[in-house]
Amino acid sequence: MSISVWMTGAEDVTDQLVGAFQNPGLLLGIPLALAGAVFMSLGAQYQHRGVEKMERLSGADGASGLSMAQVRGLLTRPSWLIGTLMLALAVVCQLAALTVAPLIVVQPLGAIALVMTTLLNARISGHSPTKQSITAIVCCVGGIFLFVFFAAIFATEKDVTDTELFTILAVLLVVIIILGACWLILRHRMRALFYVVGAGILYGFVATLAKVVIKRVQAGNFEWITIVCVLALVAAAAVGAYFVQTAYSSGPPDLVIAGLTVVDPLIAVLIGMVVLGEAAAAPPWVLVIFGIAGAIAVWGVIGLARYHPQVLSDSQDLGIVRGSDGERKAPEA
Repeated sequence: MSISVWMTGAEDVTDQLVGAFQNPGLLLGIPLALAGAVFMSLGAQYQHRGVEKMERLSGADGASGLSMAQVRGLLTRPSWLIGTLMLALAVVCQLAALTVAPLIVVQPLGAIALVMTTLLNARISGHSPTKQSITAIVCCVGGIFLFVFFAAIFATEKDVTDTELFTILAVLLVVIIILGACWLILRHRMRALFYVVGAGILYGFVATLAKVVIKRVQAGNFEWITIVCVLALVAAAAVGAYFVQTAYSSGPPDLVIAGLTVVDPLIAVLIGMVVLGEAAAAPPWVLVIFGIAGAIAVWGVIGLARYHPQVLSDSQDLGIVRGSDGERKAPEA
């Protein structure tokens, strides 16, 4: 019985895979999403450099939250501005991809940015990846790509109802309140992991709302609730951007990108599956694979926070147990 079920599932995957590669939206959306990942990687590296320079010039650490003076200082750093331009291009590519491909396919492809950022940061900072950090990165990227493989096969799209949209906006409001309360009360104890996870959650909602707005504009349905979506999108993006810049001051760029490229798509995918019904055509065994792939990716982020060589070298307190630091290097000047 189990063998016949397995054979049936394999045949379904084969048929769906052939159909997926005949979908012009996917064939265009996936390259656009990959281009966005490249720009994201370059933008993260430049913005991280800008934050470091701003901290050196201001003589203040922004790990517990950037001050308004520090935020203004970033606007005068050429490297940060170049990074912002790169991230703007990444957003354009992602939005273009969202117009032609399902959300749960586009979002996870940002994980390719983690590989690029890791290589760039290792070259620039001199902190070569360790065996443990490489394993963590493989888990991040492998888990996400396992997910996107099956998402590309079984993902479907449908119009978002007003009820579903109200649900998304209500959950986003609760998330912003919780994150804001944590920041106000515990920001002096928080480090990169909190800001990365917070930004990833918010960006997951941003991607979802962007997809909704795009679909409604395409359908000529731009009424008051669409305007509310735009305002909520801008608010979530602004708070998420602040969290990202603060994370750069307390963690390496590839750790920040690792969290964003895992948490962001997982949140967007959960919304797409639970609220928008984009995984309605997926059989139960595929949902199990989704869960396993997501768990692997999240484990990779936690592993990278534990074993990243630059994190260990800089003696960052992330609030979690790390591996052995017997080979910890002295902080660089």
